[in-house]
Amino acid sequence: MSTEKIAAEKRTEFGKGAARRIRRADKIPAVLYGHGSEPLHMTLPGHATMLALKHGGANALLEIDLDGESHLGLTKQVQVDPIRRVIEHLDLVVVKRGEKVTVEVPVHVVGEAVSDGLVTVEHQTVEVEAEATHIPEAIEVSVEGAAIGTQVHAGDLTLPQGTTLVTDADALVVHVSQAATAEQVDAEMAEAEAEAGIEKDAPEAAEEA
Repeated sequence: MSTEKIAAEKRTEFGKGAARRIRRADKIPAVLYGHGSEPLHMTLPGHATMLALKHGGANALLEIDLDGESHLGLTKQVQVDPIRRVIEHLDLVVVKRGEKVTVEVPVHVVGEAVSDGLVTVEHQTVEVEAEATHIPEAIEVSVEGAAIGTQVHAGDLTLPQGTTLVTDADALVVHVSQAATAEQVDAEMAEAEAEAGIEKDAPEAAEEA
């Protein structure tokens, strides 16, 4: 994982009103903390930060320049407005180069299983330990040609060199099962409707000539 360089400004105003003014200026309120140091409150450039998070994923690593000092921060929490989909606040934790960190990494399924197979991802992420500057963006699981009954457990995953699995090795990550037929789907829907007390109108009889 590469680091994204971001120029930050020290934040001097606090409160909801100040936060709104920061966002109106296309900037993001943020805090960097950890390693026993005092939290650093800052504002980050909105567009550049959004691009960095999009590129780095859930565990984006930012190299922050604040008042001429460089800080390495790992994304910890991103608060997003549910309607406007803009970042409202960003929490970052201080990391050091060479330091091992424990993070959740997304699972990406690639390939197609057999035609009548249904691929279910039981764990969307797995927990791993990796060096702070070498966190994998995702763990790929190939189901190309996988037969019905195929199971991929956490211990079966291929991890990058230097990355260690923290999630229980026996945890089921991906499962390929038999896809339901149209008749089975119709029967399940009818059963669900009956349990819910939904009655369908009988089709009208065709008018006599």
